[in-house]
Amino acid sequence: MNFASVRIITDDVDRLVEFYENIMGVSAERPAPVFAELVMPSCTLAIGHSQTTQLFGTDSVAGANNRTVIIEFRVDDVEAEYVRLKPFVDHWVKEPTMMPWGNRSMLFRDPDGNLLNLFEPVTEDAIKRFRSRH
Repeated sequence: MNFASVRIITDDVDRLVEFYENIMGVSAERPAPVFAELVMPSCTLAIGHSQTTQLFGTDSVAGANNRTVIIEFRVDDVEAEYVRLKPFVDHWVKEPTMMPWGNRSMLFRDPDGNLLNLFEPVTEDAIKRFRSRH
């Protein structure tokens, strides 16, 4: 089994695509106006319009309602990313902070309120834990 992607459902695909293109530094692939994918070697972030949820079943998904999932990206330099992203991020949850498990993290919300964590392993144990992950 391979982890294929995480998909965010939204009423405004264009707005979220532009936001995540700025965050991730990649251009989205748009196979349909109601669907986009931001593909990176380590993961794919898909964005689908709320109109597509009828394909999954009535009331199966509701956009802009997430308070349980954190979308996480490992970065080389949290401080540099913080400076780079300040113009694009409107809602900061936590500025760069050291976490007890050895990562320096910053958390913020996308335009629909989904929580993102950009983190950098900084302690020896944290660096060792991520060494073999791509």
